[in-house]
Amino acid sequence: MTTAYQPDDYLDSTTEFTDNIEQRETVGKVFELLFLLGLFIGIFILALLLFDIFQDGLARFLAPGFLTETPSRFPEQGGIRPAIISSILLGIVVIVVTVPIGVGAALYLEEYAPKNWWTEIIEINISNLAGVPSIVYGLLGLGVFNYLLGFGPALISGALTLSLLSLPVIIVTSREAIRAVPNSLRYASYGLGITKWRTIRSHVIPYAIPGILTGVIISISRAIGDAASLIVVGAVGFLTFNPSLFQRFMALPIQIYSYITRPEPGFANAAAATIIALLVLILALNGVAIYIRQRFTIN
Repeated sequence: MTTAYQPDDYLDSTTEFTDNIEQRETVGKVFELLFLLGLFIGIFILALLLFDIFQDGLARFLAPGFLTETPSRFPEQGGIRPAIISSILLGIVVIVVTVPIGVGAALYLEEYAPKNWWTEIIEINISNLAGVPSIVYGLLGLGVFNYLLGFGPALISGALTLSLLSLPVIIVTSREAIRAVPNSLRYASYGLGITKWRTIRSHVIPYAIPGILTGVIISISRAIGDAASLIVVGAVGFLTFNPSLFQRFMALPIQIYSYITRPEPGFANAAAATIIALLVLILALNGVAIYIRQRFTIN
């Protein structure tokens, strides 16, 4: 014998459903406020740090000769020209080495590689390498580039070490960008009789470029601001000439470390000014990459 469905039962279920929606909305608003509070705390701390850095180092940064002269033993004299040139060369070499290899590896893993256990092992290892500390890459670069290949403590050794540091991040982010391209574009191209490589070159890569450049921005910024691996490879804290690829080198993070470790109070202001220079360099590289990304974004 079946029981007839009463209107009160419908009202009770509707009321319960409405209460659940209101409860979920309340919980969602609470978490939204917590996340917003965390964002404001992070921005506030960052603003305090930037204010302290600019307060201590802006005058030294704007001083004549700070960006164009070589370092000096006296805190009020000299500049950071060799460190700037070294950091720019490091960034250029990292981009030249990592972007073709990283994007090529991502294209192979996403478009050509068979989906088997061997590919899965490679993917897991690449993801794990993206989280390895930079000091480990420094030890690897010391053994391979300094001693095995015989480059010694030269700028090319530091650049190739930073390339190893950046490569996993570029591969992972490039794969995600390539994977986000709709398969309908590929199928439409194949339906017209276009080859796979031309489909990748004409359709997949243009749609994936914004995501790929995002990974490049993140990895290059990390590489230029890294100091641990460069210290292991052999970067110096004092240089009186403009370095080349096969000479001893320094970098802005190493220059900052060198200034901070000196006891004279004036070097603290020089370190803050060097931090400003490093921020300007990173923002400039990011600005160029963001412009290129927006330029190639397909609406």
